[in-house]
Amino acid sequence: MSRQFLHPDPAWRGRLLACAACVALLWPMLVFSEFKPWLLFDRQSLGAAGGFLSDFLRPAHTSEFLLMVLRDTWVTVAIATAGLALALLGAIPATLLVSERLSISRLGTGRMRAPAALLRQVVRWVLVLLRSVPELVWALLFVRVVGLGPTAGVLAIALTYSGMLAKVYAEILESGDAHATDALLAAGSPRLSALLYGALPDAAAELVSYTVYRWECAIRGSAVMGFVGAGGLGQRMDESTRMMAGGEVATMLIMFVLLVACADLVSKLLRRRLG
Repeated sequence: MSRQFLHPDPAWRGRLLACAACVALLWPMLVFSEFKPWLLFDRQSLGAAGGFLSDFLRPAHTSEFLLMVLRDTWVTVAIATAGLALALLGAIPATLLVSERLSISRLGTGRMRAPAALLRQVVRWVLVLLRSVPELVWALLFVRVVGLGPTAGVLAIALTYSGMLAKVYAEILESGDAHATDALLAAGSPRLSALLYGALPDAAAELVSYTVYRWECAIRGSAVMGFVGAGGLGQRMDESTRMMAGGEVATMLIMFVLLVACADLVSKLLRRRLG
């Protein structure tokens, strides 16, 4: 036991070089990002943070403010729900197009015809474009086009989430049992019927769970988009944050937590019912 403590670590040179390399790589990044943590300990910063935190620990609870928060919460849920509904209108047809399992042309030979494969590739690239641009960027663009308000948030969620939903829906359908779907397509069934009666029953629980999860993400996203003028609770929180009203911010954060908890409960109930 004592000899182990007397002998140095045989890998200490490698560990020391690895630490030095990490420091050498991180230091320029910290310099270019203008990372200055000591500003947090400035007297003015500490005073502002202390005042905000002391107010934050006492959530605002006046009846007038709570009614306003409930109204803005309803707007936030409406933005998320309407945006997700529009996203589904685009995601479901896109899923039919990009899913190879629902391709009639691949029956028999096992390969799709060139036009069908080209169409699927084009739709895939469109979906990549839609989900690559964050909903916040779409919201900024639509605020310039349609003006301030919930419309920009609804359109931003619809575009981004249609790409996300179509991609994941196709992957879920591809990973399920293909026997029922292939049998329906081979018997001459339309692709929509093969989806509804062949692929959907096996993947319904997973599809619903992911859709509810995306609805939960849409609620958070609509709150963030409120900071750029897309309406809802996020816009109200932006105003309270600018005024350093910690109590109002605390109340709205509590409402966000309740919304996410309700979405999680809805997901569990639906999964249990479908399972």
